Order: sequence, then C-alpha cells, then structure tokens
Amino acid sequence: MSAISVTRDLPRPRALPASVDDTAELLKAGDYVADRSLATALYLALSLKRPLFLEGEAGVGKTEIAKVLAATLGRRLIRLQCYEGLDVSSAVYEWNYARQMIEIRLAEAAGKSAGGADKAKLGEDVFSPRFLIERALLLALRADEAGAPVLLIDELDRTDEPFEAYLLEVLSDWQITIPEIGTIKATEPPIVVITSNRTREIHDALKRRCFYYWVDYPDAKRELEILRLKAPGADKRLAQQIVAFVQKLRGMDLFKFPGVAETIDWTQALVQLDRLSLDPETINSTLGVLLKYQDDIAKLQGSEATRLFDQMKSEIAALQAV
Repeated sequence: MSAISVTRDLPRPRALPASVDDTAELLKAGDYVADRSLATALYLALSLKRPLFLEGEAGVGKTEIAKVLAATLGRRLIRLQCYEGLDVSSAVYEWNYARQMIEIRLAEAAGKSAGGADKAKLGEDVFSPRFLIERALLLALRADEAGAPVLLIDELDRTDEPFEAYLLEVLSDWQITIPEIGTIKATEPPIVVITSNRTREIHDALKRRCFYYWVDYPDAKRELEILRLKAPGADKRLAQQIVAFVQKLRGMDLFKFPGVAETIDWTQALVQLDRLSLDPETINSTLGVLLKYQDDIAKLQGSEATRLFDQMKSEIAALQAV
C-alpha cells in the first residue's frame, strides 16, 4: 500500500514570505482564502522553521494549505498519507530485498570461482545506500536545488501511537537513524505541515514540537469568496443561496457538517445542472453531494429542507432590503 506522493515539474522557486502580509498574499496567489490569524501562524512556522500542526473537521482546507505552499513557493510536495498500521518501511525507508538477494547470489557465484567470498565485506555491501528505498520522511530530509520541500503528513490521527512517537526524532532534530548506515540529517529542515481530523488526540510531546492552528469552518463572507475562486461559473445569486443554506446546516444537529469541499462540490453540481437559484426540489435531489451520511440526509429531506430554504430566502431578502 503506497503512502507517499511527490510532485514533479515545479515552477520557478521563490523566497519565503518576509511578513504576515506577504504570507497572506502567497496564499491568495494560490487561490486560498485565509484569515489573518492563519497567515500569522503560517508565517511564524515558515520563518522559525517549525512544523505547523493543523487540526479541524474534514473538508475545511487543511491539506490544501500544504498544496498551495508547494505550488506558490515552487517546492516539491512530499505527501505522506497516514493510515492505521503505517510503519517505518512505508513512511521512512526499507531495504530493497530483491536486489540484495541478487547481489548475494552474484557474490557467491563470483566467490566460488575465486576461491571464496568475503562474507564480512558482502554484509557491508548489501546494506549500503544503493540498496535503500527512501520513503516520504527520508526523502524530505534530502537537499533540493529548489529549496527545502514541503512535507505534508496528512491525517496523522489515523496512525497508531508508536508511529507518532517515531516522528519525535524527525521533528526535533531533523534527522533519521538507520542502524545499518547511521544518522542522516537534513542540511535544511523541510517545511512541515501536519493535519489531523481529531478522530483521536495527538500526544502533547509531538504538539510541543509544532505551532498549532485550528482550521474552522469559514464564515459566510469568506465561504462566498472561496466559491468565487473555486466555482467561478456559479451565478452570483446561486452562490449566495448556497452559502446561506450551508451556514444554516452547520447550525443543525447533524452527524457530519458539510465542509468547504462539499460546498464547492455542491456548487459545481448545481452549475452542471444549469441551476441559477435554489429550490426545495433541487435541494432534495442533490443532498447526497452535500451530506455524506444517510441519517443526516433523512433528517433534512422533505419538509425540513423546505423550512430551511424558506428561512434562508427570508434572511437574504431582509439583508438585500437594508
């Protein structure tokens, strides 16, 4: 199971932002609508070379921050997608056992013809760097012409606690110890973004090594700006209605609130259906794009969707009348 992806074909690298305002502009250049508190946290993490730990509900844009950073700074994005059971061989390194076995067989064959192989030397040879398969964490410590890469450790809360503990050496000293080779240390620390959906608590020892930021659902004004960038084909009236409706949903007792990603998906779906405004029938027939749990859909379908729609229309009309 692959847990790593690395971007290629990078744009021209640029310097790290010199201020909070520069950081906000950097995010804006990547079509990421951020408030000043996020820009401040990101600027401090970049300038002081500390990992940024982002917590929040799924779909609020945590992962996107790392992607935008890599794209706007012209750095490699190395993404480690976490899952239960993730271990060192998948996240850090492993030995290429197939190549090692071939090397041993070739050395044995050569040794027989030459009167015997040097077993000690052979043992050293097969555990040399050329047999090492580097995974995300080790790759992130390697020097790069474009500058330190962006290392995204995505959904850390999905992993087990032993792996979380393993990260402490990496995040403290920017080094990894390989018993057969020694310690590999970064010449320049990577830009590290760690995300968590808070399905479990992350240990304080790891959090202390990071700057922390809670990524919340956006307010109506910011969500409308996000739709303007991410779904430019949507009618202005439709976008206003969508944001107002979604904001109301987040005030209900639902199992899972729609995130920004779902708002964008719903908007794009309604544009595809050639809708210029919301209506109860359209809401009921497209709820599966916005909500991901049947209990939430069942709670909203029918009269409840109509009631929310009517409330939303009245509030928009009242605001436009002011």
